[in-house]
Amino acid sequence: MSLAERLAKSTQKDRITEVRVRVQDRLVETLGPKLYDASLSDTELEGLVHQRLRELLDEEEAGLSAQEKLLIVRQIGDSVLGLGPLETFIRDPDITEVMVNGYNSIYVERAGKIYWSGAKFHDEGQLRRTIDKIVAKVGRRVDEASPYVDARLPDGSRVNAIIPPLAIDGPCLTIRKFSADPYRAEDLISFGTITKETVEMLDACVRGRLNILVSGGTGAGKTTTLNVLSSFLPDDERIVTIEDSAELRLQQPHIVRLESRPSNIEGRGEVNIRDLVRNSLRMRPDRIVVGEVRGAEALDMMQAMNTGHDGSISTVHSNSPRDALSRVETMMMMSGMELGIRAIREQISSALNLIVHQARMKDGVRRITHVTEVVGMEGDIITLQDLFLFDYNAGIDDEGKFRGELKATGIRPRFMDRLAERGVRIPAEVFAPGGRQS
Repeated sequence: MSLAERLAKSTQKDRITEVRVRVQDRLVETLGPKLYDASLSDTELEGLVHQRLRELLDEEEAGLSAQEKLLIVRQIGDSVLGLGPLETFIRDPDITEVMVNGYNSIYVERAGKIYWSGAKFHDEGQLRRTIDKIVAKVGRRVDEASPYVDARLPDGSRVNAIIPPLAIDGPCLTIRKFSADPYRAEDLISFGTITKETVEMLDACVRGRLNILVSGGTGAGKTTTLNVLSSFLPDDERIVTIEDSAELRLQQPHIVRLESRPSNIEGRGEVNIRDLVRNSLRMRPDRIVVGEVRGAEALDMMQAMNTGHDGSISTVHSNSPRDALSRVETMMMMSGMELGIRAIREQISSALNLIVHQARMKDGVRRITHVTEVVGMEGDIITLQDLFLFDYNAGIDDEGKFRGELKATGIRPRFMDRLAERGVRIPAEVFAPGGRQS
């Protein structure tokens, strides 16, 4: 491209930006409170905004082409009605995470890898308005008194926002997207996250009412795996889900969804996960699904699993199955109850049956690396045995992808007899080191 062509393109871009800013200011000035009128549906508000935009653009004397007008309408519509420059990324099904490090720095995650997007907000004020718009829809707030917040988008995507003074360089926004259609077990098999044999075993474990803990680091795919495990739950059971921010999308008909609530501006009214776990025990649940255990509620969860509410599922942050147990121990100590370490470990070993550990590897693929049975106690130590392990020894191919997969260790789990008592059977060849022979 020649210098003259570059200058012409830059001039055109500046002209469009100038018109867009001017028209958007006039739009906000003329419509005013109608933009925040709760009595208007999303469709009615969108029609009103687009109609007024076209009228304002027709009044402009900048000699805009039809294509330029369409671009301006879309950009202003995204800004006023949607999430501004983030709308493109929210609509893109290949993008799994959007990270805003400031109004002029937006990164995205695609196929497990992070890329700089090149997009940006007009200024810090537009970013703050976008954050306020997101959190207001779920009854949350973010201000100097409460400078960080967890929320969700209408499609269930997870949102975290943090503002100054905690965020030194300006407001930061992180959006973890979820698939429009919840992933199924077949999808995870095709992604290489899990194998068919492991799915067959986990399906049986869920139907056989074993207590399962899904562990892994941030962004490892724990919530997706929890959703898949939950899809194995029978339709004739009452399921209570408990989350900080509602993200689970279960397909069963008999579900009660509970969500924690932060304190109000006066510091009152907080309802935490522990309160909800306790309350759920009075709701006649067949299964309790906790989105993530991260505090003193671990004690209530273990007690629930030990007092007839078997078949429950939850997630926890950890680096390995053994670390997951250590984290649960620590969180139970946070409850304020005077419990000895042996008593805590006995509760854990009695409550938990299976740990499914997941990791996001260097090639960007999320894989289940351990399926580990909680066997019991030997002295003061909780004993574990790995039923499936990821084969790291298979190496890496020319594209940097791991060649290995989840493989059976050959150990027959001790819970097989328990499953058999409940009419659930797993073919013995599922646990054969070489896999099922065709």
